[in-house]
Amino acid sequence: MKYSQAIRAISYLKAHASEVILNITENQETMIVTQYGEAKVVVQDIHVFEQTQESLAMLKLLAQSKISLQQGKVKSAAKAFADLGERVGAEQS
Repeated sequence: MKYSQAIRAISYLKAHASEVILNITENQETMIVTQYGEAKVVVQDIHVFEQTQESLAMLKLLAQSKISLQQGKVKSAAKAFADLGERVGAEQS
């Protein structure tokens, strides 16, 4: 979908709210709503929004991992599992 085709004035949203919601949810689309000719908000299907948030969370984890690697804050998988085993053992005692 091209965002340029999904731009609507707030007056359109007010007049066609039910239709807009139905269309957005059925087609998992996104709509940009303008006010006085300026883009103000995005109306989006909840599932698309959740997928976007999950993707952003994964990207943040990757970015944090990259920074940790660059700073040398790493340990081997064997060491990580050994540390985890020690924590689990200590909690069960």
